[in-house]
Amino acid sequence: MADSSNNITCLSRALSQPTLDSTGVSPAGTIPLHPCRRRMLTSCNSTECVEPVTSCNETLVLVINTGGTIGMTESPSGLVPEPNAFVKNLRKFPMFYDKDYAEKTHLVEHYGDKTLVLPESKIGKRIVYTFLEYNPLLDSSNMTPEDWAKIGKDIEKNYESYDGFVILHGTDTMAYTASALSFMCEHLGKPIIVTGSQVPIYELRNDGRDNLLGALLIAGQFVIPEVCLYFYNKLYRGNRTTKVDSGSFNAFASPNMTPLATTEVDITINWDTVLRPSTTTKFQVSPEMNRNVGLLRLFPGITTDTVRAFLQSPMEGVVMETYGSGNAPDNRPDLLDVLKKATDSGVIIMNCTQCLRGHVSVAYKTGQACHLLLNTDPFCDSVQL
Repeated sequence: MADSSNNITCLSRALSQPTLDSTGVSPAGTIPLHPCRRRMLTSCNSTECVEPVTSCNETLVLVINTGGTIGMTESPSGLVPEPNAFVKNLRKFPMFYDKDYAEKTHLVEHYGDKTLVLPESKIGKRIVYTFLEYNPLLDSSNMTPEDWAKIGKDIEKNYESYDGFVILHGTDTMAYTASALSFMCEHLGKPIIVTGSQVPIYELRNDGRDNLLGALLIAGQFVIPEVCLYFYNKLYRGNRTTKVDSGSFNAFASPNMTPLATTEVDITINWDTVLRPSTTTKFQVSPEMNRNVGLLRLFPGITTDTVRAFLQSPMEGVVMETYGSGNAPDNRPDLLDVLKKATDSGVIIMNCTQCLRGHVSVAYKTGQACHLLLNTDPFCDSVQL
């Protein structure tokens, strides 16, 4: 395997080409996919194994299974997560496991029983993917910043061993996790794709198979060095996404930004919108998250006591959701006084519209009253404070 200084330069591949091909790229600028190269999880013990017969077009993806509906099964008490069942069940689906190729190349002997391989893709890629399953599996409603940090650190530990990462996650807080990871993961040069489903993958009618397969194909074939969210044939920038429907397969949207990619008859990447790394600095995760940040939504008749209680210590930052283009009452000196005292004490207040589309503006008089006090962001789908 190349030394760490060469491994770092894998970031630069994204600057020069869209897919995980080594064609036309200097050997010094890539991590060569050696046939005998080990890509075991860092927590796994080294084992003696049969040398596999592999293709140079093989790419490797780490799938971190945090839980969520996609892997749940029916029980008398409703849908529940079933530990250690996901990989075993995926082996039954030919679109997720090419048994003949796996046996011919001694895949299990080399990587272990948590690794599967997709059939060859239309562009000739073989995507080998390994599962790292959390114990216990999490309901996404219980997700915390500590869980975000764990996901980020697991990616960091295994970063040099994989070409891309897929995170299986419940839909309730999926957009929050994708946004948080986008700020935690610095100098990213590989795709990290968060996905899940509205219906378990084992059901006759479900969205889980398409979502997982699409995420794997993109993570294993294209250099999109961003934290993304993939759902219902669309790849979104993770921190520009929100859940908009609790009962539809088309559950997520990015109202202020077009998708990074769509998967229809063909996979189409909107390369003009994909962020490219501007440095070859080593990838790192910064897991420190400030808990003293909150979201305050204005509504007609909101009392100063409510706002004052929300802004009191130890609050350090607030995203204030205002009306329309960033407007708030200009005939409420009591409210403006509370906001001014908060900003004078060092609380950072960001102005964000309640609308799904559009941005804040100082064009209206009622907006100017608060803009004298608030910082504004033209596209506050997500804000880092």
